[in-house]
Amino acid sequence: MNQPDAIVIDPMVGDLAGETARLVAADAIATIELLGVQVKTVTAQATARKLLTDTRLVKDINHWGQYTSGAVTRDWPLIPMIDPGRSLFTVDGAEHRRLRAKIAQAITPRRLEALRPVIERLTGELLDDLGEAGAGGEVVDLKTLFAGPLPMGVVCQLMGVPESEIPRQLKLWKAFFSLLTPQEERIAVIAELDSIFTDLVREKTAHPADDLTTGLILADDGGEPLTEEEVVGNLKSMIAAGHETTIGLILCAVRGLLTHPDQLALVLDGKVSWEAVIEEALRWDPPVTHLLMRFATEDIEVDGFTIAEGEGVVISYRAIGRDREAHGADPDSFDVTRKAPARHITFGHGPHICPGAALSRLEAATALPALFARFPRMKLGVAAEEIGNLPVMTQNELAAFPVVLNG
Repeated sequence: MNQPDAIVIDPMVGDLAGETARLVAADAIATIELLGVQVKTVTAQATARKLLTDTRLVKDINHWGQYTSGAVTRDWPLIPMIDPGRSLFTVDGAEHRRLRAKIAQAITPRRLEALRPVIERLTGELLDDLGEAGAGGEVVDLKTLFAGPLPMGVVCQLMGVPESEIPRQLKLWKAFFSLLTPQEERIAVIAELDSIFTDLVREKTAHPADDLTTGLILADDGGEPLTEEEVVGNLKSMIAAGHETTIGLILCAVRGLLTHPDQLALVLDGKVSWEAVIEEALRWDPPVTHLLMRFATEDIEVDGFTIAEGEGVVISYRAIGRDREAHGADPDSFDVTRKAPARHITFGHGPHICPGAALSRLEAATALPALFARFPRMKLGVAAEEIGNLPVMTQNELAAFPVVLNG
């Protein structure tokens, strides 16, 4: 039987819509090519749900045949995203449960609720600055002035990182994710991030405070406490995932509303909730396009397909969000009144479901209504097709989001 050609994932993200269509039209498990390396990807929601709870798919890169054979080396640009260091995102089983329990103990509902006034304050301050920048009818960048600094400000507050650190963190993580960053610079960025968070952990160890970093250091569930390396790894992973996904969520929800004025009218008239907007945006235009990567510890048979032992597996959430079996006959439509057969799994499923999902939803549920209440006549500042993506293969990261506030 002839194998279909691999779907090449464009590192420059030049045609995300076309790429998504090709993945949706492919089998539930298809072959893709990432920077010259072929792996499997999952494009169907029901299949993804099965595999995301299958203990034979693990995060340990040492189970990846192409890596252990030397076919893929540490110089491959996506390695830092697949193997970023020890954290709850890179271990499985009992070790994952141990690290996740510490996170759950540190990110309590009380701590999240305490962040609500912080989110409201930052939202108001950023909207003031945005309004000032666009007061004369100029085109302003919603990403740079609002959607970018808000999640970074919130996660820095959560971790006990000074607000003065926000610009440097945004710059470092942009360089970390971009495929245009030379490998030598990426290594330097990783070293700088390690240094920043190691210093933070040592400072909070010496001077505990009411923040996530201290919570991770002091978390006590009767088990073994986290090592310094584990606290640093968890902080880095959470700040990377926490700010990037929320930037994408806010901007993609705004894009959906501004390009579908009938849907925006439903929300502004109070006929549809902001929660419905957020969930539809997460499905239709998710912040994560391809989640890297899991590895098969043995041959896995699922839904008529075989994932061979040692193969790498990517979860393609953007394609999964357009799965007709899960989301109805018109999954390409942005419809805030959608009654889908199944709920989306954009924040994941199973043991590794995103621990920051509640915070991301809280930020979006604060930012979006405040933004449209302040600027109800906001319009796109360019044609919708001119809003392009940065060269980030894993994230749906828009390069900029030009708007006119009182269009």
